Amino acid sequence: MLLAALFATAVTAACPSNLANDLRVQPRATQLITVTAASIRTTRATLRTWRRVGACWRPVAGPYPARLGHAGLSANRREGDGTTPAGTFRIHDTMYGNEPNPGVSFRYRRVRCGDWWDEDPSSPTYNTFRRVRCGTRPPFAGNSEGMWQSPRAYPYLAVVEFNMRPVVPGRGSGIFLHAQTGGPTNGCISIAKPPLRSVLRWLRPGAAPHIAIGTPRSLRR
Repeated sequence: MLLAALFATAVTAACPSNLANDLRVQPRATQLITVTAASIRTTRATLRTWRRVGACWRPVAGPYPARLGHAGLSANRREGDGTTPAGTFRIHDTMYGNEPNPGVSFRYRRVRCGDWWDEDPSSPTYNTFRRVRCGTRPPFAGNSEGMWQSPRAYPYLAVVEFNMRPVVPGRGSGIFLHAQTGGPTNGCISIAKPPLRSVLRWLRPGAAPHIAIGTPRSLRR
């Protein structure tokens, strides 16, 4: 075990110094998105993509200007507080959007009237996608979102697996990587539509992609 640890340390040390190689939490993945902000209070960030080649991360695309929640970043996000969660998370295995599949490799669901994201902490299906008959009131309340009602923000999106394994009531819900609408978000990460489309097309389920969100200092070792 000691020899294995020393070997891993030596391999990491041989990688070029960059944000991805210097991450404090190294995901078991071969694709990575980083979202970095200058401080926890800003609503502006920079998004980049990376791929693992051997033991090292290499840059792929970016930087792209990104927007965060209107209250900045938080490692202790709570439902409705307006922050974007800081940390490293998986990308969910289903993508969604109001527009046809833009060419993603993930399972894709085109949303329509009655497609909701449950953001009611008291609901047994909190922080999940739910289908309700169009025109009927959903059984959950809170700030639950009719996804078909936001075509500008959600032409297509990736779900960030924050508070999903397991789901903790009230910790936060509905964290997406989606298209920009001209201002900060309620806690999601947004980038312009063309690079969003490119990033989502690039992601592969077999690569177990993750997204790391925070300040450079908080993300590095």
